[in-house]
Parts: sequence; structure tokens; C-alpha cells
Amino acid sequence: MSQPTVMERLEILADAAKYDASCASSGTAKRDSRDGKGLGSTEGMGICHAYAPDGRCISLLKLLLTNHCIFDCHYCINRKSSNVRRARFTPQEVVDLTLSFYRRNYIEGLFLSSGIIKSSNHTMEQLIEVARILREEHQFRGYIHLKTIPEADPELLAQAGLWADRVSINVELPTDAGLARLAPDKNGATIEGAMGNLSSAIDEARDSRKRFTRAPRFAPAGQSTQMIVGADGASDAQIVGKASTLYDRFSLRRVYYSAFSPIPEASAVLPLKRPPLLREHRLYQSDWLMRFYGFAPHEVQQAADADGMLPLDIDPKLAWALKFREAFPVDLNKAPREAMLRVPGLGTKAIDALIAARRYRTIRLEDVARLTTSVRKLRPFVVTADWRPTLLTDRADLRASLTPPARQMELFA
Repeated sequence: MSQPTVMERLEILADAAKYDASCASSGTAKRDSRDGKGLGSTEGMGICHAYAPDGRCISLLKLLLTNHCIFDCHYCINRKSSNVRRARFTPQEVVDLTLSFYRRNYIEGLFLSSGIIKSSNHTMEQLIEVARILREEHQFRGYIHLKTIPEADPELLAQAGLWADRVSINVELPTDAGLARLAPDKNGATIEGAMGNLSSAIDEARDSRKRFTRAPRFAPAGQSTQMIVGADGASDAQIVGKASTLYDRFSLRRVYYSAFSPIPEASAVLPLKRPPLLREHRLYQSDWLMRFYGFAPHEVQQAADADGMLPLDIDPKLAWALKFREAFPVDLNKAPREAMLRVPGLGTKAIDALIAARRYRTIRLEDVARLTTSVRKLRPFVVTADWRPTLLTDRADLRASLTPPARQMELFA
């Protein structure tokens, strides 16, 4: 049987990497090669495939080193019992592809993951070698994200952070019971132990940089993780609680959520249907509430229904406001920023603009309308100089009036 060509292997391994959502490149140090030294940049524009949280379009070469794997996670299409086409790159081949695509302005960086071959340590050594060659031999200054393997030795994980901008370890599933049932080769304590080691190394490197300007950087863009949504029976409330714990314990930059997607020849223990993508979207919204809007985890969980699931027809912020109407209406001319952040339909930029404007003038409803896409959603929850909701906030049918109407999808949209 002939060996697949590089392009055939690239097709297989780039497609196999699509299930990993954690590939945003925000938060790293700014580097470029405008001085004629080195190669690459963490900024710039190429053929864009993703958006960073700051709004920049970014493009990454996203692929697996190999889709061979000695693990047998039920939800993974690359598990050892799966009947898929297998392929493998050498570290040098990944380096050559990265440089080739970068020189053609196709990409801005590399996102590299892998199935487990031979052993966790062997695989981790191969991933590190790619980053080392790029940085040391080619002076590559673009973005590198390495998906690390928690079962590998801590010394290897520490090496990964020296070469990569961001490192990540997937917690996979939100509950230990789900992990034991669907990923029998993985252990929750091992995963969190590795995340803790990386977090400590990142903190130590950050402190060293404050004292010594030439101290080596260690994963300057921090670490992230990913949870699969819908493969087990975990509720949204459980997922929110798990994400909050991970943020607090390991100072993560991001928790990514990936809706489970049914795979060919799937295990009988997996659900037959994927969860609605809107559920994934609601979890990202809840994540934003905790990170940027001052919501405590238990408050986001209170927005869920009795079964622990966030409503799909309205966003979590509106769901919370409808349950706690005693916190409203909020006077936009007098209320502190913390109270304004609870108003459905108002984002952080709009709130900052209102706070700046009310120093010089009285806020009216038309001023608010200029800063939001729909003033209808927030009218029951705010007071301005010319608007007071009176009994509107307490209407029994308020949720129905604020729920977007069902829309028929277009066949040829």
C-alpha cells in the first residue's frame, strides 16, 4: 500500500482537527519581524478563519500531528477502535508546511494537536519538537498554540510553555462520572493536576518578567481548555459550575464549549442526536456574564430552568432578569455600573458610553437606542429622563413579549 502524499495527509489531519474549538490567538505578546530578523508575526491579516475576542480576524494552520491514537474515548472519531483513514506527519513536515503557508500569507500561526502514539511522553516530545524547530532554527515569531497531553511528564509540559504562546489541556467532559464512562483512559485528577502545574509555571514566569526583563516567557497567552457539550447527561448548570471552578483554580484565559457531534460507527453509550448549536451559544453567553458582567456562577445557574438547562429562546441575562424583577428598573442616570451590567440588551461598551455621557447631560431613551441593537428588550428594565416602565416590568406576559418570534429558515439562504 502506497504512502499517502503530503497533501493527502494534510487533508486527513486538518479535517480531523476541526473538532477542537479552542484555537483563538488573542492575548499573546506582540512580536513581528519588521527589523529583518526572524520570520513571522503574531499580528497581521491572512486568509481569516476565526475571530479573536478583540475582534481581529486570525488565520491558523490547524491540524493534528497524527490521528493514530492508543486511547479509546467513545466520543472521539480518532479513537483506536474507529475505522477512519489514518495519517501521520513528522515534526519536520509540520514545520515545512507552517513556513510554506506563512510565506504565502495563508496563515498567521499554528494550532497543533495530536492523537496519542506509542505513549503520552513520545507524542508530547514530537509536538514540542515542532515548536522548537520553528522558534530556534527558523526564528518563527508567529503564534503557536500547542494542545498538551496531561498524562505526559511535567518536565515536557514545562518545555511546551517555553516555545508556545498558548498551551491548552482539554478537560473533555464536565463531570468525573461522564469522563469515567466515555473516556476510560483519562483521569480527571491527572488532567487538573497538569493544568495546575501549567498555571503555576505561568504565574512564576509572569513574576520573573516583572523583576528580570530578560527572563524567558512561558505561555504568554496563558492556557485554555475545552468541554464537550451534550455527550453525557450534564446540565448547563453543572457545566457553568465546572467552568467557574476552572477559571478560579487555574486562571484560564478561556473555556471553550464544543457541541457533541455524532460520529460514524459511534458507541452505543452516546446520544443519537447532537445537542442544538444554540445550547453551545447560550453557554458562551453565560461564560461572558461571569467574565465581563460581574455575575457570580450561582446567579448564572439561577437563570436556568428547573432541569438545570438554560433557556434556548432567550439569552441567560434576560432569563435572570425575568426571574429577579425586584432588581429593576435601573435608573441609567444614577445607577452604578454594577447595576447597569444586569440590564438585558446593554453591553459593556454601551454602559461605559452612558456613564461618560451622563456626566455632562441627562440620559434619555433615544440616547440608549443609539447604543443598542434593540431598545425594546431593555425598556421594561430601565428608567431614563423621559421613560419609566411603570407596570411594564411586572407584566405576567413579559417573557412572551420579549421572546423573538420563531423564524422559518430559508432553503436557499
